[in-house]
Amino acid sequence: MTTCRGCGGAGVEQVLDLGAMPAADHFPLAGTPVTPAETSHPLAMALCRDCGLAQLADDDTVPDEPRGVEPQALRDQAAAAVRDVADAGWLTGRTVAEFGSPHGGTWLPLLTDRGYEIVPTRRPASLVLDCFGIMHEPDQHTAFRQRTRALTADGVLLLQFHSLATIVRQRQWTALRHGHFAYYSLTALRHLLADVGLHVADAWTFDLYGGTVLVAATRARRPLSLAARRILTDEKAVGVTEPVAVHALQRAADEQAVALRTCLKTMARQGRRVYAYGAASRAVALFARAGLDQHLVAGVADASPAKQGRRMPGTDVPIISPEQLLRLRPDRVLLTLPDLLPEVRRRYPELDGRWMIPADHAAPRRGTHGLRAARVTTGAGSEVQS
Repeated sequence: MTTCRGCGGAGVEQVLDLGAMPAADHFPLAGTPVTPAETSHPLAMALCRDCGLAQLADDDTVPDEPRGVEPQALRDQAAAAVRDVADAGWLTGRTVAEFGSPHGGTWLPLLTDRGYEIVPTRRPASLVLDCFGIMHEPDQHTAFRQRTRALTADGVLLLQFHSLATIVRQRQWTALRHGHFAYYSLTALRHLLADVGLHVADAWTFDLYGGTVLVAATRARRPLSLAARRILTDEKAVGVTEPVAVHALQRAADEQAVALRTCLKTMARQGRRVYAYGAASRAVALFARAGLDQHLVAGVADASPAKQGRRMPGTDVPIISPEQLLRLRPDRVLLTLPDLLPEVRRRYPELDGRWMIPADHAAPRRGTHGLRAARVTTGAGSEVQS
């Protein structure tokens, strides 16, 4: 790409290249062969040196994702976010509009319970919601303009995003996927909002996905809250607008995929039957880059009936139901979304002690250079050496 999706600037530099990958949202039927065309979609991240927006460099895929089941972790975080926003005094209006996410989930019932009336996004509302929705828009500048037009003169935009600082600090290279066109920092978001006449006033952080940020923005310029200033300070320390800092994701991708494959090959030699849980789009690049197949991961359980009976893109690994997983009595279960751990441990106590989390989902230890992907953690938090 030559120009930024957000500001239109020409200072765009590639910082992560995963090469040719399967489309992250196309889950073929189980048993169908993997074709070269299926795994031929470029997947790379670029960073704008002008506004600081990290973004999907290109996307030649067509959206085609079976609807997943919203995890309890997202519902719990949404409820906590609305409480925090209310406690901070930002819920003063009476109408609410929501720009939804293709992945589902909504905050609207949480607002109607507080007396808000739902209006369509084509009408100005005193509160506009966007939880992980705007990142799916290829034209970022137009998307921000649409959300501004949906606000009344004294309205509040609440926008939540997976923090780029988290992605870089915790080496979450699997956050890059087709259909996700932008990866925000509060630093970049201030520029993008200012371009459409909005200003960040407050912000909150949550543990979801290792670190998400919820922003309150208004047309009127207000003093930045202490929480927002702290986020900006942290982002500067991480270097989220510096290509050299974000490029560290490349080394993580290169090292961790090899280390995970090595770990699973060792388990296979030892005769351990390994399955996975969570046929998430974020797991597609991990499976493809690590070269996983049924010999290493016999199947992936997922609660979404729409995904069961299909397979992981680019692999022969079938997607099964959680009930099938329990009947198969696996030796280990690789959890592709660590945020699900409390939920799956409560729901499937039969698997307690068998959960594994790839080490690339946690902040690396100093000096390990990504090799912790050869180690996994059990649900109890202890490490298991393969």
